[in-house]
Amino acid sequence: MHKEKKMKLTVYGGAGWVTGANFVLDNMREGEENRKIMIDCGMFQGGDDAYEKNAEPFAYDPSEIDVLLVTHAHADHIGRIPKLVRDGFRGVIYSTEATADLVPLMFEDSLKIMAYEEKKHGREVLYTQDDVNRTLTLWKRVSFHSPIQLDGGFEATFFVSGHILGSGMVRIHYGDANMLFTGDLGNTPDILLRDTEIVPDIRYMLMESVYGDRNHEERELREEKMKQVILETIANKGTLLIPSFALERTQNILYLINKLVESGEVPRIPVFLDSPLSIDITNVFKKYVNTMNSDVKEHLKHDHDIFSFPGFVETYSVDESKAIMHHPGPKVIISSAGMSHAGRIIFHEKHYLSDPNTILLFVGYQAVGTLGRIIQDGAKKVNILGDEVPVRAKVVTITGFSAHKDSTHLLEFVEQIDDASDDLRKVFVTMGEPSASLFLAQRIRDYLGVHAIVPDPGESFVLDMSK
Repeated sequence: MHKEKKMKLTVYGGAGWVTGANFVLDNMREGEENRKIMIDCGMFQGGDDAYEKNAEPFAYDPSEIDVLLVTHAHADHIGRIPKLVRDGFRGVIYSTEATADLVPLMFEDSLKIMAYEEKKHGREVLYTQDDVNRTLTLWKRVSFHSPIQLDGGFEATFFVSGHILGSGMVRIHYGDANMLFTGDLGNTPDILLRDTEIVPDIRYMLMESVYGDRNHEERELREEKMKQVILETIANKGTLLIPSFALERTQNILYLINKLVESGEVPRIPVFLDSPLSIDITNVFKKYVNTMNSDVKEHLKHDHDIFSFPGFVETYSVDESKAIMHHPGPKVIISSAGMSHAGRIIFHEKHYLSDPNTILLFVGYQAVGTLGRIIQDGAKKVNILGDEVPVRAKVVTITGFSAHKDSTHLLEFVEQIDDASDDLRKVFVTMGEPSASLFLAQRIRDYLGVHAIVPDPGESFVLDMSK
């Protein structure tokens, strides 16, 4: 008699929010010891209740999770892992090699931010350095395309997602079928990274939808727009402020400015990278330049350091950071955090936003509730560090820098997965604002005829993995 092979998917985070990715698979094969495989354990970001959501107990017993698979090193995918360990997880954590190099830096930065924020609000920190240390002892590195045999009948393989350095989609093989967890999908072709891979023979897919309801401007415009804002800053003898995610976005910008300066398309201008985390991460990128796309490899033939150029200055210490404001314009300041919710960028915004010769350039997604989103939505005054600051700066957004696929390319990705698979039965649309997720799910149903749904937080699904 044919024996059914089923597994259960539960969506604990990344539903109804862009952030907080957290998904669990249970094996359901009769007679086997129960095993639980988790994909990502991210932090909720943005909104007034983010801290409460991060601090509340997990909806499951962390000690019952056997394996954690990490798609990439952004906080909304790794940010609660030390809390998971603090609360009892003792399993194995797998990620790609580059992700494993980036994670300690991201955790160190998270600890600094929490120490500042929670002290300010009189709240308990989510985890400590000891929790981070225990977490890192559980970590194992794997290569792309190398299957990992896990207990309970699961097999996991990482494929290139092209989102950030080291980012991977995770294919889970169980029974006779495959499920793909996309993590975040890169805006292929990326400035630095290899293209998103198309993984064949997928029956179920859980995907992101950050830009599920809107498209980016053409990618080729990002370089021209960056060139124009730099030239305008020079003409005004002003300041160009770029709140930038320390991981990936900053390296993309440095590489692009490198090309513009060294080609002579823009004059030499002081460019301050004012973020210790960004500096450390850029050093990790240098370790992996030979894994990047063909354009980068070609550029390396005549430029051994693709992230540095005449006029470039790294400011690591607080004193060096403060000294930037005494440097006359024109100048460029690149600093984290990318949504202006923490980090050194908020001090620069407090100082420069009231100056009409300042350009504030957004180069990434701004989550609802963050200072970046408030400014992007047109606020004329904002509260920064307890002071009301008028926004007289010119505000510019370049969406072509996004590290996420937009609506059209997300749909195209699903179509390519469907074409490469004989039996794509269902797509779970997650990791987006509700409007974006619902819009993308409807497009998948209407245009491709593939069953697509938007899960609710905590919702479970039984998946048939039989032949």
